[in-house]
Amino acid sequence: MRPPIALSVVIPAFNEAARLPATLRALLAFLEEDGREAEIIVVDEGSTDGTSAKVRYFEDVDDRIRLIRLPENRGKGHAVRTGIVNAAGTRALFADADGATPFAELRRLDAQLDAGARVAIGSRAASSGDTRVEARFYRRVLGRMFHAVVRLFAVRGVADTQCRFKLFDAEAAQNLFSRMRMSGYSFDVEVLLMAQRFGYRVAEVPVNWTHQPGSKVRVLRDGLIMARDVLRIRANAFRGLYEEPHIARAAKALSGPEVAAAFRARDAERQLTKVSL
Repeated sequence: MRPPIALSVVIPAFNEAARLPATLRALLAFLEEDGREAEIIVVDEGSTDGTSAKVRYFEDVDDRIRLIRLPENRGKGHAVRTGIVNAAGTRALFADADGATPFAELRRLDAQLDAGARVAIGSRAASSGDTRVEARFYRRVLGRMFHAVVRLFAVRGVADTQCRFKLFDAEAAQNLFSRMRMSGYSFDVEVLLMAQRFGYRVAEVPVNWTHQPGSKVRVLRDGLIMARDVLRIRANAFRGLYEEPHIARAAKALSGPEVAAAFRARDAERQLTKVSL
């Protein structure tokens, strides 16, 4: 009998055929050392460069990996939400495909959930003597400007909402992401605003982070869009749009036998797919 899944890792990917394989190898190496029963959900946001083919290769050699391919690119927030609401782990982490934050940093976030936090977020702005952040100067400046808007209109007490290395307990993850409305880069702000409104303890944790070439963020243009989105998020909260889920949640309370049955069904489906090809 397969033990219950302790950790779900969700990785959104859009045209990441070049960077994603190294990230998946690093994640698998971490999980080998970590020892937890885990699943890795890669959500392909409608890539055109063979990203899905790369994931299929890993999927064939490691049954912890599964691919969700979306027909079109509707934004990183949409992809992360899709992965989270399909996750079965008792904890859910989402991380970027570029591997900017080493997966070993998960232990820092785990410690905060062990201590009672419901949400633990990696931070490039929180100070720590044993972490190092390597970011471009102009990104630091624009990031500070954006977070001034965030603190004023949405999320207070958080220095870095945008580091894409966040851990949730399963209940919090399903509750928050099933209520999400934003599909673009501003989804982090929305999720954290909801977490604070629901009274979840959110821990901001310094992490190591290194800028990776190939970012798809258009810093000035996307920054202006995100600033506008912050006002939309504030308006959504004022209108009560986060009071009820509007997306079906995953069956997150599966027992051990139910999880094992789900894996057996998935494996059988894969075999049928291979036979039909």
